[in-house]
Amino acid sequence: MAPHPSFLRFDMTAIDLSLARSIETFALEDVVFRPEAADDAAAIDAIHDVAFGPGRYSRTAFRLREGHGPDGPTSLVAVYRGNVIGSVRLTAITIAETPALLLGPLAVLPALKSLGVGKALMRLSMEAARQRHHRLIVLVGDLPYYWPFGFRVVPAGRLELPGPVDPARLLWAELAPGASDAVAGPVRATSR
Repeated sequence: MAPHPSFLRFDMTAIDLSLARSIETFALEDVVFRPEAADDAAAIDAIHDVAFGPGRYSRTAFRLREGHGPDGPTSLVAVYRGNVIGSVRLTAITIAETPALLLGPLAVLPALKSLGVGKALMRLSMEAARQRHHRLIVLVGDLPYYWPFGFRVVPAGRLELPGPVDPARLLWAELAPGASDAVAGPVRATSR
């Protein structure tokens, strides 16, 4: 998905710089976390552009999600002072015939990184997925960051993705005990 044409990168930079100036007064308690709405798309695309750049379109996880919208109740945004400052998206997938969710991207404006926004988005989205009876979440990411949320490296050869992935970065987390037992096969995005 290309960045929304009406949400220019200049606008995102201005928002990012404005928030950076208020970093001394930033409090996580002032952030509103809510499900993503359709009118958040431009702001989310702009955050992804700032956080990941145009190279994100070639990544395997992006290609897997392409053409499939995020899972509404589990995909969240963080709003601070009226601005979307972060988001996490989960997309419905199947692994062979087993339903699961693909997490990502998780992104926070650079000026507000390391202040707990990303971790709060992770905890809340995983809890929303658990409450909706999802059992397994897959992602491509850094194990040290995702380990505290219960993510572990997927055993070699268990998942087949539509492109190359560093096996050490292919992770999953069980939302129910035993959810990954005997799960193997091709990963495909689905529509729910």
